[in-house]
Amino acid sequence: MEKIKLEIVGLSYSQTQTGAYALVLGEEPGKRRLPIIIGGFEAQAIAIELEKMQPSRPLTHDLFKTFAENFEIGIKEVIIYNLVEGIFYAKLVCNNGAKEVEIDTRTSDAIALAVRFNCPIYTYEFILSNSGIVLEEDVISEEFEEDLEIEISDVAKSVDPLNNSSIKDLEKDLKEAIGMEDYEKASRIRDEIDQRKAS
Repeated sequence: MEKIKLEIVGLSYSQTQTGAYALVLGEEPGKRRLPIIIGGFEAQAIAIELEKMQPSRPLTHDLFKTFAENFEIGIKEVIIYNLVEGIFYAKLVCNNGAKEVEIDTRTSDAIALAVRFNCPIYTYEFILSNSGIVLEEDVISEEFEEDLEIEISDVAKSVDPLNNSSIKDLEKDLKEAIGMEDYEKASRIRDEIDQRKAS
């Protein structure tokens, strides 16, 4: 089957599922768009990389990339290869220079890794035919895509509210977290304070 290249058009809050996000992929070139509902963590992981933000600690996908690069493993491409009962299936095509291996993965994780490895994303015609939407008007397309670009920034910023707090506010939050015995939150706040003071 011939592969169709996709690009990330945008990421927005899902209108149909609370706490979920709509990742919109676009046919390249073409007017068809493929919306995929993904979870909040994966949406933030994608948005952070697209916005080139630096979280205070590496996210899981960043850890995977560092691990893979240290063992000289690259991701050649991501393929969204199937759609069953509304669920998209994807695989990573990995290469270490000696052999190529395909690894099954959730589509959201595949996209989060694709943006980190700067590798192409593909799908097949039957998936776009079944689940793609067509934006006929260029004006509608531009407005739609501009809205999604704004949403990406919002999603990225929502990942770590600590990034938007002053050191004074962080120190206050740290005391409150310790007082509430929320030691996990206190640890994250302390790490953020230490990182800022070190830079």
